[in-house]
Amino acid sequence: MTTLDYLLFVALPYVSIVVLLVGIIFRYRRAGYSISSLPVQFLENKVGFWGTTPFHIGIIMLAVGHLTIFLFPESVLLWNSDPMRLIIHEGLAFTFGAVVTVAMTVLLIRRYTNPRLRVVTSPMDVVIGLLIYSQLILGCWIALGYRWGSSWFAADLTPYLWSLLTLEPKIEAMSAMPWVIKLHVIGAFTFILLIPFSRLAHFLVAPLHYLWRPYQIVMWHWDRKKIRDAGGAWQS
Repeated sequence: MTTLDYLLFVALPYVSIVVLLVGIIFRYRRAGYSISSLPVQFLENKVGFWGTTPFHIGIIMLAVGHLTIFLFPESVLLWNSDPMRLIIHEGLAFTFGAVVTVAMTVLLIRRYTNPRLRVVTSPMDVVIGLLIYSQLILGCWIALGYRWGSSWFAADLTPYLWSLLTLEPKIEAMSAMPWVIKLHVIGAFTFILLIPFSRLAHFLVAPLHYLWRPYQIVMWHWDRKKIRDAGGAWQS
């Protein structure tokens, strides 16, 4: 283990968590309404549906999968002890990863080719977009090149992550990982670090109550096609 290992896999995680907590609290108290994501549905929606919907569904499934391995490593290893269940598990994980990667590609193309979306795109949006995209590429690479990731994640990386939470960091397993896995982990901590400074904070105010509220009727009094045409005028 080197000094760089300690900086990347001990110092960076703790700095990321502290910045996340302090940054979110400060931002909420100073500019609470900024913890949201600028709506883009009314700016361009046809292509966006095929990017936004599968992206959010897929990213939620990937997050749940990672969190499950972190919280219940022994159960995951028990499930994976059957070869067929392991193959199904890995296959589903890779499928969701591939779907999210394709959806993210659609979203990036959409954001940088639509004039109205470019107007509401900040430099931090660019950084976050590229970071998420690189994480997806690395994740798919790991799934193909270092198979049975759910098992070695549960056996090797989960103890490392728990050691950070118990303030007794043990990075032996992490420091021995291939560089592509190290990059994926570093990217995850960097992602956490940037949450308070980006639109990523909007997941903290996700409108979960929309799942059970009554339907709302939206009435348009103008030509929606003209409104959504980047080259058209806003007129009734």
